[in-house]
Amino acid sequence: MTRHERLTALLGLLAEQERIEVDDAATALGVSPATIRRDLDHLAQQQLLVRTHGGAIAGNVAYDLPLRYKTARRAEEKQRIAEVAAGLVGPGAVLGMNGGTTTTEVARALAVRSDAAAGGAGEVTVVTNALNIAADLTVRPHIKVVVTGGVARHQSYELIGPLVGRVLDELTLDMVFLGVDGLHSRHGASAHHEGEASINRLMAGHARQVVVVADSSKLDKRAFARICHVHEMHTLVTDSGAPDDVVERFEEQGVRVLRA
Repeated sequence: MTRHERLTALLGLLAEQERIEVDDAATALGVSPATIRRDLDHLAQQQLLVRTHGGAIAGNVAYDLPLRYKTARRAEEKQRIAEVAAGLVGPGAVLGMNGGTTTTEVARALAVRSDAAAGGAGEVTVVTNALNIAADLTVRPHIKVVVTGGVARHQSYELIGPLVGRVLDELTLDMVFLGVDGLHSRHGASAHHEGEASINRLMAGHARQVVVVADSSKLDKRAFARICHVHEMHTLVTDSGAPDDVVERFEEQGVRVLRA
């Protein structure tokens, strides 16, 4: 296990338990207590947790971790979801994408597919408020990238604020891919940060089709700020771990569910 993977695992444990002890974490991760202490000190310096005697407790930020610490979580599921989602895109489509690890994987899958289809009919356009997605796609000659304005949020690399809306108001999207922090069959899609949720809601409102990409750990969960209601969604792409009863609740409300 690399240090990055260890740090991600520690933050994941904190998100689930709110408190961890050094000895318990060392046993769970198969490393020495001294290593765990150094890792916890490092994370505390970045204000991602609060150190205690013998361990750590979750700070407020632990529920909305920086993107660099989320990339290793459920990576295989997200890649499968991305392959299925990219397959929904037709030639010449205009797409919206918000930030997040799953939408980043969708962008990468789309880039590979577009390169493989070089010389085919129609350039795909991606409109995004995510700086990392824009950077990944800019080097792909068969994808046109449109970046919204706004103020960058360091945890997600997303641009937020009123400037984003000024750009989106001038555009029409064929499809938007939304990554979410929670997706509930009654309360809809939601995000930890209200500014991100507001921009995601704007994107959804300018799209003919709203596709939510979320691994099964996000299902039946609610986050702080709503993005959209279930009846505003057209498709959910999730992984094979999604429970049948949860999938049925979405399908009963007219959402097409694809399990990767």
